[in-house]
Amino acid sequence: MPEDKIEKIGKIKLDLTKYPGEDLYCDGEVEDELLAIARDCAEVEYRRIIEERKSWEILYHLSPLRENIVEWLPINRAMKVLEVGSGCGAITGALSRRAGEVTCVELSKKRSMINAYRHMEADNVTIHVGNFQDVEPDLPEDYDYICLIGVFEYAQAYIDSETPYDDFLRIIEKHLKPGGHIAIAIENKFGLKYWAGCREDHLGTYFSGIEDYPEGGVVRTFTADGLLATAKRCGFSEMQMYYPYPDYKFMTTLYSDRRLPKRGELSNNMRNFDRDRIQLFDEKRVFNTILKEKQFPLFSNSYMLLLGPALSEEYVKYSNDRREEFQIKTLQRSTGFGRRIEKHPLSKTAWKHIEATAAAYEKLTERYEGSLLEVNECKLERMADGTPYISIKFLEGRTLEEILDECLEKNDLEGFHSLFEEYLKRISWGEEKEVADYDLIFANLLISQESNMRDGKDAQSGKFNIDCYLDEKKWGLIDCEWTFDRTVETREIAFRALYCYLLEDEKRNCLNPDLIMDKLKIGSAEAEQYRRQEMKFQKYVTGKRLSMAEIREAIDQPVYTLTDFCEGLRSKSSNNRIQIYEDTGKGFLEEQSFFPEEDGEQVLRTGESTVELSVCIPRGRSAVRIDPGSHSCVIYIRRISWNGAEIPLKGKQLQMNGFKIGEDTYAFPTDDPNITLSLWGLPSEEENHLEAVMEVTAMPAETMKHLQKRGLFN
Repeated sequence: MPEDKIEKIGKIKLDLTKYPGEDLYCDGEVEDELLAIARDCAEVEYRRIIEERKSWEILYHLSPLRENIVEWLPINRAMKVLEVGSGCGAITGALSRRAGEVTCVELSKKRSMINAYRHMEADNVTIHVGNFQDVEPDLPEDYDYICLIGVFEYAQAYIDSETPYDDFLRIIEKHLKPGGHIAIAIENKFGLKYWAGCREDHLGTYFSGIEDYPEGGVVRTFTADGLLATAKRCGFSEMQMYYPYPDYKFMTTLYSDRRLPKRGELSNNMRNFDRDRIQLFDEKRVFNTILKEKQFPLFSNSYMLLLGPALSEEYVKYSNDRREEFQIKTLQRSTGFGRRIEKHPLSKTAWKHIEATAAAYEKLTERYEGSLLEVNECKLERMADGTPYISIKFLEGRTLEEILDECLEKNDLEGFHSLFEEYLKRISWGEEKEVADYDLIFANLLISQESNMRDGKDAQSGKFNIDCYLDEKKWGLIDCEWTFDRTVETREIAFRALYCYLLEDEKRNCLNPDLIMDKLKIGSAEAEQYRRQEMKFQKYVTGKRLSMAEIREAIDQPVYTLTDFCEGLRSKSSNNRIQIYEDTGKGFLEEQSFFPEEDGEQVLRTGESTVELSVCIPRGRSAVRIDPGSHSCVIYIRRISWNGAEIPLKGKQLQMNGFKIGEDTYAFPTDDPNITLSLWGLPSEEENHLEAVMEVTAMPAETMKHLQKRGLFN
């Protein structure tokens, strides 16, 4: 291979052997901005830059959450990984930290340079710059993992054939070693967010995927069945479907068919960072219905299809929106010894947090010894390189939160308060000791039922029975991550549990918290103090970083609700209604007015602004007033006539509360524009014919005030 075909940026190799000499696609100036950031800034600065720039493109390419979609894969230093469509390196870093060798293929040289500068210390990465079809024949055929992250949907652009998706997958498979895996992350064409009013990710249009891309194009996304059918046609027999949430781009939780979401978990749905959206319904509530009907795989926003032997990972949750020393991931695995939960640090900085959590288990176990609260078994273990992680016993049962919700649904407030009393009794044990789990929220307590009970229902009668939960010998404390070496009053912990519970779901507003506050003997001043304490705790966990919700607000892509649209249409219709007033000698009165469009008179609207009015006015009127709408506007009057005779605009016959700004053009900086025609001296008949042709252009009130202040009319 000629030496001049290889470039190096730091320790990363850029193989330009198949590079056509120019980039065939580019996102414009933002790529220059990204290149400057990657070249001049350390990775630890990216979060600050994201928050400062308030840009979708910067967030999309540089957010550390992008790595989550592959970080959980069991890749080790003995493995080789192929990443097709590596772009600006959103996931390359995660792969390079785990694999022995990473091969990237990317069409754009500029994007490859951004990737290289970002990860220039990685000596195990080679980036092949060029079209995949040109690079592919020279790639080896022994990769352990091949990653197609946001790539498979573009197969039509890569492969010129009648069956591009099948052919692309078959080509990829040739480079997979026996027992290897292909990971495909892609949007679901039936994702709930699209039904709810998000634009299609690639085209930026509404409902394109749902309507099966009627306008064509090279992009195609699939349902779960569509993806699985493609894999089966290509000869794959081993496959697992995972469900990244909220989507694969900024995944925080990964579900699977072995661990589907639970009701209430899918609450982080406002994710329109890139463009505006409509909100047609409450996605959390609809997701809850979908879960109840067992239809989640059909409506998951994204998929991660893993082709190859089954993995033990069933569920992954990332907590990397925290300050670095608290960033961890939680795994649920299925092993030969049953299910286990594991907590792993995402960086060396978080090692102490993992070790402290293991120590907290010992302290809390001692505190609650002899009580009706059992701390879940937690064991500190270490990876081969010394990295600590926690192995936690997997508990079966229902969370207290689920049971309390069921009480509210059944309007069983007595049962709710009985459970809350039991909660207080159990968590208050050893209150005087200098150790407390601050996160004893209802979702952190799990209750298993006796063998004669199932889901809180009596096995014989099938009726909901709250007593089975009250009588359960042990309630399980699931997680002791936020344990502090100090005393904390039970009522403070209980207040926080209730506060978090009520904030998470509007349906819980049927509960009267004042009754519980009275029971806890918490007044308004103390409640406010506890709320401030909760905000302080959240800042302690997240540091000074903005949450993804706060970043979305900073980027400021609008969300329009269906109510907004309906009210807007009604308002627009109302504001544009023409109203005619008739003066019978008493002035202009509402009772002597009418809306011609509603009274069968002729009003013709053409184009964006032209209005042609034709109405009958009875004899005996001294004046007629035309109100062209209920908003500030600019009106160009083409013609006003009375019984066929045109009325001069310059005479005294016409008066208006606007300002002349041009030939036959008037500005009305008021929400009550009007044009008055005096009928004195005009011929009158039993039925008189008033006609007007105008171009009415609505103008924002603030704009009109600004123009008036600038002296453009007065």
